[in-house]
Parts: sequence; structure tokens; C-alpha cells
Amino acid sequence: MTNEEKTTLLEFPCRFPVKAMGRNGDDFESIVTVIILRHAELWPDEPITVSPSKEGNFISVTAVIEATSQVQLDSIYQELTDNSQVLMAL
Repeated sequence: MTNEEKTTLLEFPCRFPVKAMGRNGDDFESIVTVIILRHAELWPDEPITVSPSKEGNFISVTAVIEATSQVQLDSIYQELTDNSQVLMAL
């Protein structure tokens, strides 16, 4: 068993939703999409979904990807959280 296998309960490859939240505007959906696509392919037939907050000040973007490793997921989340436009990534 490798170190990577010891640190995750996920079986790879797998379907995995990545969600990022930020302020509505400044092309937030595009920023998140570009970051995610740098690291992974979208899951077939799963559209990227965008949901505004109740008052429309914030937006969440969810992309379902084909996750291939914990290292890949860590890279996605690191780049998302390093971006000043992203307030939270789940």
C-alpha cells in the first residue's frame, strides 16, 4: 500500500464534485472552471452548475470531475484556495 492509499478513503478513479464559492461577478465561474480543468476532466454528461446566494452577492460553482488521485484533488483545492477570488472550496 502506498502513502497515497493510506491517506484517503476514496477509490480512484471516481466521480467527485468540486465546489468553490466567491463573490458574484468578475467572471467567477470562468476562473473556477479554468482552475479545475487544468487538473482534471469533467465527468461525462455532468454540466458545471452555478448557484447564486439568496441575495445574489455570492455564487457557488460545482464541477463534477473524474478524480484520479488524492494528489490531483489536493492540487485542485490548493490552486482554488490560493486564488483571491475564491472565498471557500469544498
